[in-house]
Formats: sequence, C-alpha cells, structure tokens
Amino acid sequence: MLIKFFFEKFFFIIISFFSIFSIVHAQTEVKGNLIFAPVGIINLAVEKPISNHVSLEGEVLVSPWKSFTGRHLQIYLGTVEARYYFRENHSKWFVGGYIAGGAFDIQKWNYWNESHVIDEDGVPIFNPDGSPRITSLYQRGFAYVLGVDVGYKLKLSDHFNLEAFLGVGTVQGFYRGYYQDTHERYDKPEKFNKSGEFIPTRGGLMLSYIFK
Repeated sequence: MLIKFFFEKFFFIIISFFSIFSIVHAQTEVKGNLIFAPVGIINLAVEKPISNHVSLEGEVLVSPWKSFTGRHLQIYLGTVEARYYFRENHSKWFVGGYIAGGAFDIQKWNYWNESHVIDEDGVPIFNPDGSPRITSLYQRGFAYVLGVDVGYKLKLSDHFNLEAFLGVGTVQGFYRGYYQDTHERYDKPEKFNKSGEFIPTRGGLMLSYIFK
C-alpha cells in the first residue's frame, strides 16, 4: 500500500507539472494512448522539442485494476525518453531511448493458469476436505526498464498529431510471490525474487495536442 500511495502521489505531481509546463511553453505536445484508454488504463505523455531533431518526453502509465478478467493488473510506471527525428519538423520516423521505473501487482503471463499446489519437497497439497488445493499465483514488487523504440508521427493539423510506436528492452524485476487463494507467500518471506527479461516494453497509438 505504501508503494502504491507513493507512486500515485508522484504521478499526480508529475502530471500537474507537465500540464503547467505545456501551457507556458510553445510546441509542447500532450498525449494520450488511444489503445489503452478503452480498457481503463491511463497512459499520458508530454513531449518537448529541444533542437531541430531532438526532443524529450515524460510519460506515466497507471493500470488501477486489482482484478482484470480475474487477474491482477496494477501497474504504476514512469518513463523518460530522448528521441531523434529524421526530419527537422519533428514528424514522421523517429528512434528513441528510454528508462522507466515503477511498482506492480500483477500475474505474469506464465502464472495465469490455476494448478495443483505442491510443497517444497514436490508433494501435492490437499484441502482439509481431501480435495486438491488448486490456485494461481501473483507477484508484487517493483522494476526498472531500459529500452529503445521506433515510431512514426503523422501531423493531422496545426494542433493535432497521431503517433504509433513500439519499444523493446530489458526489464529487471524485484518481487514477492503470493498464492491467489490465501494471499500467503509461496516463496521465501525474507527475500525478493529477481527476474530479468528482454521483451516488448512499450507501445501504442498516441493522439496529441500541440501547444503553439
């Protein structure tokens, strides 16, 4: 709960800062992800040009779902990115590098299915009534991400852009694992588990408004 509280307050401050920054600085873009919005995931970003070809972007992603189709999907993630546009007017193709960090309470894709619980010796566990104990697992912790992306920005008008992008990178996670039925730890209580993966880490279709 403390991690969630911290990131909620952090993202509120960042979004407020970006809103004020966008109003008083010309050429700043404020964006929202059209793909995530219909399922209630908030993905907002602000991009500011710093030269003819380079811009900086700050982004937040908040997935508030304690249960989404029966699975944990709470994510609080902040991202900072530097972009290079091949055209001077910050349109069409670009490449970028980014770093992100945040907290999560999710079920990793390989833990979605329920299974028969076994103990540390590999012996199946049964309920008091003799039925097999069957449940799924979920994970709670924090992670950081380093990655690169590529995208295309289409200018719709003087004030609106449409942007598609996809990024891949390394995700380094530190988490504790829990049983879904009892919410007790299935791993050793005194330590964090660690995992490292190279996977798609961001993407979407952003509609942006340009302050001029």
